[in-house]
Amino acid sequence: MLAVTVGAAVANRFYIEPLLRLVADTLHTSTVASGLLVTFAQVGYVIGLVLVVPLGDLFERRRLVGVMLLIAALAAIACAAAPNLPVLAVAIFSLSLLSVAAQILIPLAATMAAPENRGRVVGTVTSGLLIGVLLARTASGIAAGFGGFRLIFACAAAAMFILAILLWLKLPPNPPSERESYPALLRSTWALVAEEPVLRQRMALAFIQMAGFTVLWTPSAFLLAGAPYHYDTTVIGLFGLVGVAGALAAPFAGRLGDQGHGRLTVTGALIAMLLSWGLLALGTWSLIALVSGIALLDMAFQGAHINHQRTIYALRPDARSRLNTAYMVAFFFGGVFGASFAIFTYDSFGWIGDCVLGAVLALLALLFWAATWKVGLVEKQKDTPITRPGRN
Repeated sequence: MLAVTVGAAVANRFYIEPLLRLVADTLHTSTVASGLLVTFAQVGYVIGLVLVVPLGDLFERRRLVGVMLLIAALAAIACAAAPNLPVLAVAIFSLSLLSVAAQILIPLAATMAAPENRGRVVGTVTSGLLIGVLLARTASGIAAGFGGFRLIFACAAAAMFILAILLWLKLPPNPPSERESYPALLRSTWALVAEEPVLRQRMALAFIQMAGFTVLWTPSAFLLAGAPYHYDTTVIGLFGLVGVAGALAAPFAGRLGDQGHGRLTVTGALIAMLLSWGLLALGTWSLIALVSGIALLDMAFQGAHINHQRTIYALRPDARSRLNTAYMVAFFFGGVFGASFAIFTYDSFGWIGDCVLGAVLALLALLFWAATWKVGLVEKQKDTPITRPGRN
């Protein structure tokens, strides 16, 4: 249930991306103006990460997420009913800000899990997030074919309302871990970065890995639309489904971490990310190599990511939402960095240039990991699972 909720919540952030031209036609505005909706979505998501996710340590999480999903339902209705672009922009901003409910639920899942199963649980829930990201664009495109750009947001509103009720009925109460003021809570988020070397290590790796991951996906549409493939938009969109391999690998990677092989898993994942760029370079003319490279990169990326999250959640059980805020901010800005450089590199050097850039980033992550191997060699294990009322 948590995996489905996380996937549905994060999908709200991505529904608008394949609909920009349709929005422009429907609302009688320019393509450039409609393109600003993606910017509004990105800004809303970052603000949510910084200002909303830490609230998971200050408020009872079941109630907090339930309220967020209900407000997200209202924002989705506003998207579906928007009469003009400014109203739609504000609604998209709000919906994207509230989509960070997913980043509150992942630490909640880690808190509810027994320590020996935490990696598997986090992997399962995070696989829902990845599938939500991958399927959002596909679902959005299909819905637009039946009912224009508004239909997918009407469906999202219904989903948010239903999931809010289910979470309220099924989740056990989860009392807050902090009693301090909201400003003090925000300050303490960045104090954690200064105090925890393991968190800084995993943030740096998240930044580099997400940059490399974005180097793959940002220019891939240009490769697939050109020679030798010449695929249309529908077929290009289906390539995102190859990333489901990463979602399937996430629980397995988390289970390896639970068994004490977290460091080995991260090492193997970083090596696999480096090797995947060789296959992706061959993808210039080989479809099999391209698909294999995408699948390998996705699986390796998720394997490392799950173990990073598992590790930081063990640092401060009372501050998991704030730890996740710091980690995900680094994660997001890595994506911004990678997207910016990927477009420039592709324009100057083509697909091979992007593959070289991705390989350099993967090598940098591997070297950084090797140089900081001893950081946090002994991980803290002070956390205990939360049980349902009436259970031992």
